[in-house]
Amino acid sequence: MEYAGAVSDAAWAPSNGMRLRPEGTCVRSSVLWRWLIGYGTFGVPQAGAPIAFSLLALSLTGSAEVGAGLVFVMTLAQILGAVPVSRLGSRYNAVTYLRILVAIRTVALAGVAVLGASGASFAALLAAVAAAGLVNGAAYGFQRSLLNHLVEPRLLSRALGVAATLNEVAFAVSPVIVSLLGAVSPVGAVAAMAVLGAGPLVLIPSIPAAHTRTDPHVRKAHFPKEIYHWLFCAAALGAVVSAVEVGAVALAISFNLGPAWAFAFALALCVGSVAGGLWVSIRNHPPQPRSLCAFLGILTLACAVIALAPNIVLTLIAAAFIGFFLPALNTSFSLDLDHLSPSQRRAEVFALLRTANAVGLVAISGVLALAGLAAAFVSALVLAAIACIGTLAVLRGRRRRQLAERPARLEAPSEGTAGQPSSTPG
Repeated sequence: MEYAGAVSDAAWAPSNGMRLRPEGTCVRSSVLWRWLIGYGTFGVPQAGAPIAFSLLALSLTGSAEVGAGLVFVMTLAQILGAVPVSRLGSRYNAVTYLRILVAIRTVALAGVAVLGASGASFAALLAAVAAAGLVNGAAYGFQRSLLNHLVEPRLLSRALGVAATLNEVAFAVSPVIVSLLGAVSPVGAVAAMAVLGAGPLVLIPSIPAAHTRTDPHVRKAHFPKEIYHWLFCAAALGAVVSAVEVGAVALAISFNLGPAWAFAFALALCVGSVAGGLWVSIRNHPPQPRSLCAFLGILTLACAVIALAPNIVLTLIAAAFIGFFLPALNTSFSLDLDHLSPSQRRAEVFALLRTANAVGLVAISGVLALAGLAAAFVSALVLAAIACIGTLAVLRGRRRRQLAERPARLEAPSEGTAGQPSSTPG
């Protein structure tokens, strides 16, 4: 059965079964949940790759550090392929193209497992990992763009909140599953990661309306400058989160704990993020301008607390605060980009959003490797502070434009009714 149109309030009341919209489109609430679950499973490879690739590299080369190189190559390929792969799919149905991209990623990851089992060269592994990363950013962009065909604008915030919660659950559970399977068979862990990540292939419903005709003038048009600001904010947010996740082992050692205690910092981040996702979905409203600036300010303060690392309790609380505001900020960035981007380039913009997060991860990972934990958190702190100050300036500029446009909107009705008799008693 094929679906088109948007899911209304019935999407959040399964007992309503099916609802007929004015334009005659029939949609089930299960369609939205299929997208949500597909969104959650989509992130499994990215969440499980660091551990899965490290275990595979350890079994093949005797060095787990080689696995970090595989993750770096996959992330770099995602950054390089996001825009060109997205543009290539602009002439096709979004669901069809998404399935093609997910299929390519699945085959590439399965190839990593096969190459690992056969003891192939490291260069062959790099090529397969790069192929998986090359399509990852564009696939995310097309998957996110499909939500606009399934949900009314007033329900986007709630849907994104639920999606963020499922995404964080996937990022919390995937490393555990991969670790357990990897203890038995590293190749099996990579294969399981590939299978679980193929969820969108079978879960995403067909949407005939998700087909954008290519307009050369729109394709060549420049993005509004505000888009680049929100992409920078997404990169800063990715940097802060990555500082906690990638630096978890170094944090544990800094408090004279064993490396195994690194899970505590990642767990605090994940628990906070799941709670924040539930809060966003229940609230069903994007942050107000003042709240958005406050959230970024709290994020900056939490990053400063971890950078100073006064004690482990405050560090864990700060990590939980970062996680809690992560879904609200990601939802706000996604909604703003949705509003600012041309419809024909929406998938490309969302691919850039995913890529911005990856850039933040790569940048902080590089600083951590070259200059240490303190430098990584100071760098993340600087990026978060710039994002906060920049957002304040952007929102003030937006407010000034709205105030300047208000007189014109107020005068428009009076000009349209000129010459008509007044309905107000004289």
